[in-house]
Amino acid sequence: MKIKIKRLDDSISLPEYKHPGEDVGLDLCSREEGVLEPGEYRMFKTGIAIELPRGYAGFVNPRSGLAVNYGVTVLNADGVIDPGYRGEIGVPLINHGKESFRVNKGARIAQLIIQKYEEVRWEEVDELSNTVRGEGGFGHTGILD
Repeated sequence: MKIKIKRLDDSISLPEYKHPGEDVGLDLCSREEGVLEPGEYRMFKTGIAIELPRGYAGFVNPRSGLAVNYGVTVLNADGVIDPGYRGEIGVPLINHGKESFRVNKGARIAQLIIQKYEEVRWEEVDELSNTVRGEGGFGHTGILD
């Protein structure tokens, strides 16, 4: 699949798979530098804009290594990139860790996953079909063993 991409900063790498054919997420790099103190969050720009075709969306996800090793993750995970958006992709990072975290220019800060989606048209009804679960929601199956 080909997707149009506009580089807004020539010094930043285009998103790429670290392990082509094995990875789902394309690495997004920061075009900015900054330090996140514990509990702090900030938007980091990526230096790219993309043109997704109708029927596809982009999802900005955390990098597991940043989360596990430093407590740094994407604040609004999964961040959604709609097919109509043409602006620069930004990644809001938050530091849940106990130490300051430095983001260097060019650092891999998140991963982008492109997925196909279906547009929904509602069919309003008076009743929904019955299921075993029914209206059971949050915690309705009891305490974990």
